[in-house]
Amino acid sequence: MTPTATTAPLPDSTTQQTLPEIGYYALSRHPVDPAELADEARLADREGFGAAFVSERFNVKDAAVLAGGLAAASRRMGIATAATNHNTRHPIITASMGATLSTMTGGRFALGLGRGFAAQWQVLGVPDVTSAQLSDAASVLRTLWRGEMILGHDGPLGTFDYLNLGVPVPPVPILLVTMSPNTLRLAGRIADGVVLHTFFSDAATSAAVDTVRAAADDAGRDPASVRIWSVLATVPDQLDEDDRLRRLYGRLATYLQGYPDVLMRANAWHQDDLDRIRASSAFADARGPIDATATADELARLAEVIPSSWVADSAVGDAERCAAAVARQFDLGVDSVIMHGAAPSELLPVLRAYRSIRPAVRPLPVNPGSVAG
Repeated sequence: MTPTATTAPLPDSTTQQTLPEIGYYALSRHPVDPAELADEARLADREGFGAAFVSERFNVKDAAVLAGGLAAASRRMGIATAATNHNTRHPIITASMGATLSTMTGGRFALGLGRGFAAQWQVLGVPDVTSAQLSDAASVLRTLWRGEMILGHDGPLGTFDYLNLGVPVPPVPILLVTMSPNTLRLAGRIADGVVLHTFFSDAATSAAVDTVRAAADDAGRDPASVRIWSVLATVPDQLDEDDRLRRLYGRLATYLQGYPDVLMRANAWHQDDLDRIRASSAFADARGPIDATATADELARLAEVIPSSWVADSAVGDAERCAAAVARQFDLGVDSVIMHGAAPSELLPVLRAYRSIRPAVRPLPVNPGSVAG
């Protein structure tokens, strides 16, 4: 018998209604302690978060391991990688990972794939990611998850004589995690869902939604069949000042270390501002990812040099103000919102405030890559 998400035990009287449209990033604080994952997940599951997302870093944030931990610790909420990369695993390993997690969770898992960035792949000696590869990977994975055998595959993903899982599994939706117009259009053509990027302005989010929906329509798909998640930096003011600076300005500075150009283009930010940030010793002398290594003084200096407009559309302030910022995301056309940058325990006041103002959103399943149960 194929398991389904409805086989989970019924919640007890202390369990809150699940909000499928609201997610969080697991282990979003830095430095990371993976031992916190299970307690976070149990709390989030009980309090009604709809989904937990895993962002992979090549240190102590292996996506498959963390997703398995989330699966074991939760009973109701969806789980997704957002993102891992197809070029770091053999396709049969990725297929097996998705199949295992989907079966283990009763169909609550979605596989989120992304491009990563070229400089990292060059350092690691791994081939860069192309749109053709992503399309081919999605096709191969879906074929394998249907229980079909692949013989003599020769395509952008690679050449493989034989690929086969041997068993059909519950459908595994595929998400693309992106902020570039080209990949947003690709997502509209081939993906079940899209995860946007933290620190998108409201205008950038609206434009991204339009791009995905238009591409889906051009491909003959129902534009509403692609589930779109915005990622909203959520930094409530009950955190101490140094922590707020790390999760807001430190996190943004880390993205500017890795892939500034695409984020700059998406938000129409000015190059002069980026040049000024790069000239700051707090940025130029960074000892690694800034959100994990910067001192309190360095974070304060980054907050002075990064334009306030670059973080203006984040959720900051008291719980009610943060909740209102979350609710406004739906006016931009997204289906769901990831509150990024804080643990579920830190987000509980925001989640509770959101419940009191929850807008009329479309009914959604807990699988973060699906729009229909």
